[in-house]
Order: sequence, then structure tokens, then C-alpha cells
Amino acid sequence: MQRRKFLKNSTIGTAGLISTPLMASCQDQKKAKSAATGASEPIRPLAICTWDFHNASAEAWAVLKDGGSSLDAVERGVRVEEADVDNQTVGIGGRPDRDGKVTLDACIMDKDGNCGAVLCMQNIAHPISVARKVMEETPHVMLAGKGAEQFAYEKGFGKVDLLTEKSKQEWIEWKKTSQYEPIINIENHDTIGMLAIDRNGDISGACTTSGMGYKMAGRVGDSPIIGAGLFVDNEVGGATATGVGEEVVRTVGSFLIVELMRQGKSPQEACEEGVKRIIAKNKEKQDFQIGFIAVNKKGETGGYCIHPGFTFRTYTEQGHVNNLSDSYIKP
Repeated sequence: MQRRKFLKNSTIGTAGLISTPLMASCQDQKKAKSAATGASEPIRPLAICTWDFHNASAEAWAVLKDGGSSLDAVERGVRVEEADVDNQTVGIGGRPDRDGKVTLDACIMDKDGNCGAVLCMQNIAHPISVARKVMEETPHVMLAGKGAEQFAYEKGFGKVDLLTEKSKQEWIEWKKTSQYEPIINIENHDTIGMLAIDRNGDISGACTTSGMGYKMAGRVGDSPIIGAGLFVDNEVGGATATGVGEEVVRTVGSFLIVELMRQGKSPQEACEEGVKRIIAKNKEKQDFQIGFIAVNKKGETGGYCIHPGFTFRTYTEQGHVNNLSDSYIKP
């Protein structure tokens, strides 16, 4: 109160001379306190996705920078890859199963914990949008196979031949040997997972895939499974996965990573622990790839994988970056 009276009774010039060093002192104190506590302004908006899907992350950012929701951002972002016929692991042009049928899986999760998924769905180009319809317009979380396809038609989605000539010819060539040897990295990575934080600080996530090339008919991996391929808790953060989905399912990998962040681990630490849990269950077999990405409520991100080669895209006001993930097995 005395300081306030003093400033009030001083001349404008004197007040300016005194208040300037006082303000600088207060700012210095705030900086010192921030450094001591590790506090910082949350990073928002933000988009992060598995692999170097720069067009997808750019589309998500276009939504976020204009004030759009994280849910709209992740849906629109991954739709870019679903529509890319040159991407043979997602959507149209995806590699078929052993019988020559392209089946798609996807899930989506919003800030309130609502979620929807479609599994083993044929003839629909944008499974992520069907998954959102499941979330918003049905009492269910998952629809599979013919039921998912029929639901999509009822909601106005058109029938599309998902098997492109390129993928068809590769499948025909594969049948000559019928060897099932998944390639470790991006050539057969099978997934785009995306997380976003909007200007309100709300987190959403999406994950979509055509699954492993030449899989057994009916096979479903982790990508459309809430808690395995994707999980979001708006109070904590979100995580998503890519790679051999069976191994992610066994550890409920994305849920595990979010829970580790809840316990105080950074996104990077949580991703590393998620991979190590999988390694612990596969001590005699490490010839497969898993990659995790995560983001927490503060906008801190992390990524980690088993083998070198996994990358993930981040888009913030600081720029659009393809990040090379650290790996359990070193180069």
C-alpha cells in the first residue's frame, strides 16, 4: 500500500523512472522462479504424427491455426493419407490381405474420452470418418466387417474399390512365394497415428491403417483398438503407435504411456518405457519394429522405437519438423 501511494503521489516522470526498474526486477524474479520450477507456457496449438507425413500434419495445422478443434484437426489430417493412392499402408491403395482384399481399420478419440472405431472394413475410403460417426451417432464404440461397411453406406459414404493396380500387381507377385516377412520400417509401417492440441488446450487423437500387407484374412492389429493403438486423456496427454500391432496390443501400449505420464514421466520417458515393456516380453525376438509418439498437456512431445529409422512429424508455431526418433537398438 505504501508503494502504491508513493507512485500515485509522484510525478509522471519520476514514476516512470522508478517503475521501469521495478518491472524489470519483477520480470527477472518470474524468470528465476520459472527456471527453478521448470514451469513454462504450454505449447499450443500442436500437431504430431507418426512418420514423415508432412501433408497430413500440414492439413491438421491448417485447422488448428485457424482456431479449429483438435478433433477436426486429427480427422482431416489423417484423411490426407487415406486418400493418397501412393501410400500403400493406409486407405485407398493399401496392400491387400492374402486373399487380395483391402480391409481398413481406424479409431478416433476426443477430449471427453468419447471414442469410435471400425475394424476390417472394406470398400470405404475414409474409415476415420466412419469411426467418428460411430463415436458421435451410435451407442457403440466399435463396428466391424460388413456391419461397419453397411453403417458407412447408411451415413452416405460411397463404395470405392480400394485395390489399386499397383497394389494388385504386387500382391500377384507376392503369391509366387507367399512369404510373410514384414519389413521393419516405413515400407510396410502400416499406420498413421496423429495427436493434436488446439488453442483451448484440448487433446484428440486418430489412427488409421490398411494393416500389414498380405495379412491373414480378418486380422486386426492395434490401430483401431482404444488403449492399444491410441489413447487420449485430456487431463494428461495422448499416445499412439505404429509397427507390429500384436505386440502393442499385448502391453496396451498407448494407455500405458498415458498412465506413465500421469505418474510424472515426460512423453519421451514414457515412450521409452513403453518400448522397453515390449522388449521385456520379446527377449528372444527383436526383429520387428514398434514406434510410439506421445504428447502431454503442456505440449511436450516424445518418440521412441525399437529399431533405427522411425520418424515423427511435429507442427507448432515454431515450425514444421520431421524428428528422427531415438531407438532401443542403436544404429
